[in-house]
Amino acid sequence: MSRPPASAAEHPVVPGFHPDPTICRVGSDYYLAHSSFEYFPGAPIFHSRDLVSWKQIGNILDRRSQFLRGDGRPSGGIYGSTLRFHGGRFWFVTTNVGDAGSGQTIVTAEDPAGEWSEPVFVRDAVGIDPDLCWDEDGECYLTWKGTVFNGEGDGIFQGRLDTETGKFKDDPYPVWQGIGLAASEAPHLYRIGEHWYLMLAEGGTERGHTVTIARGDGPAGPFEPCPDNPVFTHRSTAKPVQSTGHADLVEAPDGSWAAVYLAVRPHGFTPQFHVLGRETFLAGVDWVDGWPVFDEDRFTVPPVETAFNDRFESSDLDLRWVVPGGEPEAVAVHRPDGGLELREAPDGTPGLLCARVRDLAWTGEAAFTGAGRLRLLIDDRHWYELVFEGGRVRADVRIGGILHELGSAECPGETAVLRIEAAEPATKVSPTVIGPDDVVLSFDGGDGFSELGRLDGRYLSTEVATGFTGRMLAVGSAGERALVRRVSYEPR
Repeated sequence: MSRPPASAAEHPVVPGFHPDPTICRVGSDYYLAHSSFEYFPGAPIFHSRDLVSWKQIGNILDRRSQFLRGDGRPSGGIYGSTLRFHGGRFWFVTTNVGDAGSGQTIVTAEDPAGEWSEPVFVRDAVGIDPDLCWDEDGECYLTWKGTVFNGEGDGIFQGRLDTETGKFKDDPYPVWQGIGLAASEAPHLYRIGEHWYLMLAEGGTERGHTVTIARGDGPAGPFEPCPDNPVFTHRSTAKPVQSTGHADLVEAPDGSWAAVYLAVRPHGFTPQFHVLGRETFLAGVDWVDGWPVFDEDRFTVPPVETAFNDRFESSDLDLRWVVPGGEPEAVAVHRPDGGLELREAPDGTPGLLCARVRDLAWTGEAAFTGAGRLRLLIDDRHWYELVFEGGRVRADVRIGGILHELGSAECPGETAVLRIEAAEPATKVSPTVIGPDDVVLSFDGGDGFSELGRLDGRYLSTEVATGFTGRMLAVGSAGERALVRRVSYEPR
């Protein structure tokens, strides 16, 4: 079901779990990249000509040499990043917190769709959210949240960087630390007109999230804070979109400006629950007295095509498919006659092939031969799933340390279609709806769909599960003969 065009103030331009947006423009082409945490391939990258319609063109970190597995923990992996174009090449700098010894990771490419280079590691920059910016003499400045190599300090640091070696040319130094709110992070440095601007996220990536900015005469400052800081926030408002922050600026060919930022769409009773993770939104930007003023309603977002029906007819997986902590080839092998043979991960990782859930109401189905599982998860300790094996289908749920079977039924045939739906919530304390939605689990063994379980969706929300990711729809093995013939997803 397609919605009409809507204001960018209320609808994301890239819906679903696509946080920490970073943007650059080359000519009339815009490129947008995101953090991806434990999921591999990592750092999805999108292309647009109009800022409102985006198509994924790749995953920047598609080799393990670029994205070292490290500890593989949930909400570990690839954090906030910066995407820039300089000297005829695209530059992407990020943090892999699962492998802290690598410091910051830099890769480059001539074509943003790939392939991207082997990494240069900046091991003396310990922390997160790195930014790259160049001055008129070609000096590169790395700005990040964290500490310097000797462990001194905790805040926003900067240093002149040799991008070929990953070594600083001199000792890094602290720069502007923000306006004093919690969790100053996500620095982006820009040369705009006569000034250098340093933009931060402050207040934490939850409901207190804000955008703050300062300016100076050089990349190292000293910086003068904007008198109207924070320049953008939804904190303490009743707006349907919350947690706005972690912005990045871009100039259009006509000289106008825009910003991408992350935000969430919470639903249900207080404290409300967001289930899709942090999504990417778009705002216009005006410059007033040398400072940015955000205009949330400037853009209209067309309907985003999120539906798919994947029959796995090619040996190359669609860009939507990622794996938490592991590699797709370890858990899914293409069959020449179509479909994927699913296997248990040999290294103890979850062994799931996942796609981001991108809508608030939707239906997902997977057609299996022999055996298989269809799971809706937010991490490895919070999930609902259907399992087809041994002539039966059962509905299981895990919430923290609790594993519970909701129901089961015979399914004696060789095939089964498993279905998970996000439906209108039915859980109420009259007359208040409690959760953001209900998750319905059903199956069809050949005689029509039968419901095995229905559960409040709040247990698959960030407010319950914690962390930085969003809901994922996943398929996995459930025995030696697990074969998935089709996975479909349809918004409602």
